[in-house]
Amino acid sequence: MRILYIDCDTLRPDHLGCYGYHRNTSPNIDSVARQGMRFNNYYVTDAPCLPSRSALMTGRFGIHTGVVNHGGTNADPFREGETRGFSEGLDRLGYVRRLFHAGYFTSLVSSFAYRHSAWWFYSGFQEIHCNNVGGWELAKDITPDALAWLDRMGKEDNWYLHVNYWDSHTPYRAPEELGNRFADDPPPAWHTEEVRKKNWDSYAPHGAREPQGITSNPTPQSRRFPQEPLEIASQADYKRWIDGYDNGIRYMDDHIGRLLAKLDELGIREETAIIISSDHGENQGELGVYGDHQTADHITSRVPLIVSWPGVTPADKACDALLYNVDFGPTLAELSGSESSPLWDGKSFAPAIRGEDFPGRDYLVVSQCAWSCQRAVRWDKWLLIRTYHPGMKPFPDFMLFDLENDPHEQHNLADAHPEVVHRGLAYLEEWHTSMMASSESAEDPLWRVMREGGPLHTRSDVDAYARRLRDTGREHLAEELVRNNPMWTPPPKRAN
Repeated sequence: MRILYIDCDTLRPDHLGCYGYHRNTSPNIDSVARQGMRFNNYYVTDAPCLPSRSALMTGRFGIHTGVVNHGGTNADPFREGETRGFSEGLDRLGYVRRLFHAGYFTSLVSSFAYRHSAWWFYSGFQEIHCNNVGGWELAKDITPDALAWLDRMGKEDNWYLHVNYWDSHTPYRAPEELGNRFADDPPPAWHTEEVRKKNWDSYAPHGAREPQGITSNPTPQSRRFPQEPLEIASQADYKRWIDGYDNGIRYMDDHIGRLLAKLDELGIREETAIIISSDHGENQGELGVYGDHQTADHITSRVPLIVSWPGVTPADKACDALLYNVDFGPTLAELSGSESSPLWDGKSFAPAIRGEDFPGRDYLVVSQCAWSCQRAVRWDKWLLIRTYHPGMKPFPDFMLFDLENDPHEQHNLADAHPEVVHRGLAYLEEWHTSMMASSESAEDPLWRVMREGGPLHTRSDVDAYARRLRDTGREHLAEELVRNNPMWTPPPKRAN
């Protein structure tokens, strides 16, 4: 079997046509969805980038691997210490290595491991193409390597090719010469002036006043979508901002089209399984965050999953079951004939890919420890978010959202429905007890992150952001910021 996995960084499903988006951002991705299965409730266990891909590739939750943050102790897997054998256990665990042992030729086109110093990500790949740009590359820098590989290996049997695009990751940087392909299309209707004003009057790194970051100083303008604003000071600014994201998606989709055309040219598309997914979504005003992935919410944690598997998937079907990204490895093992692992936390959903009735999970628990420390429970129509560390945002301890009626998380119902909050907390406790009972470590990595000063991206910036708030006439918000981050202490000075 030939397997092409297209890994689109920071791609939220509701900005794709096949998931109902009103803009034509994804004609090529949509064509794959028409040939196969679309999964509507597929969530990453741990966000954002590093924890998510760790969970995907190992089939284990971050609470089991230790990878939950972007820095500090818990940006790396738990060390095995004196029990370590000739090779590390994590190296033997990943689904790519199991494909290799099942006779697949495994290749990677990605700079992800370079970006995060996550060398375990290479485990199982026989061939690696990395341009050492670390996520700043455009699709035009990725596609030639993938096309050359397909020219060389495409007609061979039993291969797995993993191609990683970055164009929907901030900063949005579709080439200027392509213009704004959505200049005449309205932005998403849910983001009203009332929503914008509420976010404007609040605070957050990557909030309405600082969408570029704490100081609102962007990376060099030549790297960004030319019309991207420095503030979301009006609905017109919001349109310019969302145009940048959507143009990035469309540019990436153009290049996915080139990969699909190559499969057609080689005469192997009907014999190639195509999988399209992402490592996390991207908040675009939800919870006050623009153009980043800082929470354990529905928008950051839910990702697209599209599977077109010749002879297996029915055409143009959808599945609503609650699924994790850690379920992908066991599923791929079942479909590819490779070996599963008893250590995987995931469960195969191959029956769903075959179009059979599949109940999915009763509930999901998703986590974030890189921008805030949160765990959230997703069940029925509900999402309950428990915040342990707000990460320089005005988050209460509990947020409850009715996703059926409020998918963009505008109305916190925690006070109105305490019985639902209690049910969600019972699910969270049940999950946590099970995870810790089956963990090789006696410590929950979330609490180590807390002791080390909190999420990497906020642990040393509270003072800088408080100064920014005071300098821009928001003294009351600066005081609130400091009150909401009581565990923060200034970082030690480094020796010169």
